[in-house]
Amino acid sequence: MRFEFIADRSCKIKTFLRGHGISKGLLARIKYQGGHIWVNGIEQNAIYLLASGDKVTVDIPAEVGSPHLLPIQYPLEIVAEDANFLLVNKPAGYASIPSILHSETMANFVKAYYREQGYENQQIHIVTRLDRDTSGLMLFAKHSYAHSRMDKALQARSIEKRYYALVSGAEDLPDEGEIIAPIARESDSIITRQVHTSGKYAHTSYRVLHRFGQVKLVDIQLHTGRTHQIRVHFSHIGQPLLGDDLYGGSMDFGIDRQALHCYSLRFTDPFTNQERHYEASLTDDLENVIIGLQKI
Repeated sequence: MRFEFIADRSCKIKTFLRGHGISKGLLARIKYQGGHIWVNGIEQNAIYLLASGDKVTVDIPAEVGSPHLLPIQYPLEIVAEDANFLLVNKPAGYASIPSILHSETMANFVKAYYREQGYENQQIHIVTRLDRDTSGLMLFAKHSYAHSRMDKALQARSIEKRYYALVSGAEDLPDEGEIIAPIARESDSIITRQVHTSGKYAHTSYRVLHRFGQVKLVDIQLHTGRTHQIRVHFSHIGQPLLGDDLYGGSMDFGIDRQALHCYSLRFTDPFTNQERHYEASLTDDLENVIIGLQKI
């Protein structure tokens, strides 16, 4: 893939490109795996001294992808796609990446799609991962440079992810609030998490949209991205998600997975500087639970 920049100061190429999100590792790939750097049409190396106004052209070599990740055919619901990103509406029941327990995953499905389309880059780069039983918007970068740019956005907390969840608890839940509580791994489990002082900072905001007795439909914004963050935080305040038996959620409402759906994703495209905002409607199983609650 080719990217072009105009130097705004005098500095070495590697310094200038680092300011545009091209890491030391990516520069090494460009150097050793068939990439190129040109300045005003002449090929140069990474320590060449730029002058203000120079045109810098970078060719990033194609990514072959891991031979261990098997392509598996699946009818992906593609929400948006361009040369840099792929956004899909993930169904519940599929993990993001393969593991000992899960071999048919979103990464496998996307690899099959890339092969079908004949894309030059075959490596799978997940920007926003979702738990196996969480549905909704999931963002992939289509090459390592796009992934690097979005990683910086994640670190800067400038990607806004919003979720719908159905939670239930006997205690009252304020109309809106902030849950700020550190999350750590349970000492006797590699899967479950808990709120604990030894954990990492975690911040969740919420707003109650509807109340159905002890069940509430909440709109949630994640400010950090800890494993199982929403599930752990709402269990911690006595409002576990419906269907989430791992964290004490009720299994009495006709849903057998955590009632959690990533419905909104908003970010600034690092290649165009335009804001991008996408939404995905609630899944049928969550809609059916709400319809049933409205009849009670």
